[in-house]
Amino acid sequence: MRSKGKPKTTQQVQRWVEAIEYVLPAACESSRDKRARVRAAEKNLETESILRDERFQQLIGIMDSQISQVWNNTLVNLLKSLYSLGMDGNRREMQSVEQEVLWRLRRLTFRQLASLAEFLAVKQGKESKLLYEVIKKLELRWTELEGTRTVVALMGKVGHVSPALMDRLEDKALELAEQFNPDDIRKITLALAYQNRRCVPLLRALSYHLIQKHSELSLNVLLDVIFAYGKLNFHQPQVFQKIATDLHSQVSTMTPVEVTRCIRSFALLKWLSLPLFEAIAQYALDNTKQLSVTHLCGIILSFARLNFQPSGSEDFYNMVHEVLQGQLDSLEPHLLMDLVWSLCVLQQAKAPYLQRVLAPDFYAWLRGDQSLKTQNLRLKLIHINAAAKLESPDYQGPFLPAEMLSAAEPAGEKVTLLQSSLREALAGVLGSRNNGRFDVRTIYGWQIDAEMVVNSENKPLPLKDFAAPHLLRSEGTKPLPPGARRVAFLRWEFPNFSNRGKDLLGRYAMAQRHIQAAGFLVVDVPHYEFLDLKLERQRAAYLRDKLNKAMAKEMAS
Repeated sequence: MRSKGKPKTTQQVQRWVEAIEYVLPAACESSRDKRARVRAAEKNLETESILRDERFQQLIGIMDSQISQVWNNTLVNLLKSLYSLGMDGNRREMQSVEQEVLWRLRRLTFRQLASLAEFLAVKQGKESKLLYEVIKKLELRWTELEGTRTVVALMGKVGHVSPALMDRLEDKALELAEQFNPDDIRKITLALAYQNRRCVPLLRALSYHLIQKHSELSLNVLLDVIFAYGKLNFHQPQVFQKIATDLHSQVSTMTPVEVTRCIRSFALLKWLSLPLFEAIAQYALDNTKQLSVTHLCGIILSFARLNFQPSGSEDFYNMVHEVLQGQLDSLEPHLLMDLVWSLCVLQQAKAPYLQRVLAPDFYAWLRGDQSLKTQNLRLKLIHINAAAKLESPDYQGPFLPAEMLSAAEPAGEKVTLLQSSLREALAGVLGSRNNGRFDVRTIYGWQIDAEMVVNSENKPLPLKDFAAPHLLRSEGTKPLPPGARRVAFLRWEFPNFSNRGKDLLGRYAMAQRHIQAAGFLVVDVPHYEFLDLKLERQRAAYLRDKLNKAMAKEMAS
């Protein structure tokens, strides 16, 4: 491939550049680039040998001397190929091609700019100066954007580099929503999820067309869409129901990774589909040998979040305990803590699990660390300690020392409408401030919204003189009078429930159990009942009625 002289026409220059592309492992997706990649693979050409080849050096030299005559599309593909080869960016020929592309940006078509941006974003990353200039041109010429393929590719590969461009792409995607196929919708929702962009109008439009126009969805589409919705905390019941129904029939053919990813996405969305979760529980029983301990932990954590108990719970938990036996020490501390906490939610935490995380040498790393993540783990450890004390009569210890039982105050929590309304209504029920406590932080890691003591006739009594074993420091020492009961009012906000009804999530169901086991008469105040009452006297009457019913139920039992 030796030259007897420099080419003198544009057509000759093009042939020389195409000769370079012939031996290069091209990186873009056009049909000619694919053929070049195949040719390179067939000839077993390695990048280093190509760069050292004399013929290649001669071609590069000729190309450099005639760079201004190379056509735009060929120039863009040439630059991609040189990047793929790993040519030194300081070489004069490389800088010449980059500079020529930079000068011609205004003359490139939008499709060429988009193709170049996609490549640079993957190959060069955010630090590429050329990518910065290309994106500026795309932002200015975004009205030329057309075709679903370009929109999808730019959102997935370039959107994270430029929020301004991503705004334009979202607008265009909303305009083209009707034309996207299921795989396009999958890619767009993933792009939004990975960039944490919760564009509600676009997500609603994609959801509508996914349901209305596409009856059959592949497994990849089902799993990726529900994952994206979970990551974005975007709730669309019709989509959830369809995905859950479609996945139910495919559970038996899924891999452990797919099953775990599926169930964790639904748990994140607080969406309990009983048939799907039952099928996953059966999958775990049928494929125990294929499930790793990490996969099994993911299933248990998801069950606990939604407080789901399989119909065949005995067989399921026997399998869980058998698999976990001897594996606790191999788990990373954070995962082990989450696992034991989840087993406490499901009331399946046996002594070996409790002993492992309540041993002083295990939680020593939590001391002194004030990070938010560590504070959350410490709170979970207090919950585990409460489960050991209140729900495990055969457990003998160890337990947490007193200095570990004080959870950090949550920073900057806003007072909700339900919280403020409940306090106002309780003022009429208590009669005097001495008859109650508000926002009581217990040694069990749970907060009681309001606490009071009533005598056998349901009349409030002053609190301060009585011993309070649920507090770190009790103001009084007297025992409760005969027939008196300690009452806890617990408010339940909308986020405390699953999305399918009026069932508390696992965390709050455990809180309810623990406070009741600690000797309290629990009065539940759910948002959907209390906030429907508009007058304060109605709310006070509601609370008195709930208290009387709780007392009557207690006496009947």
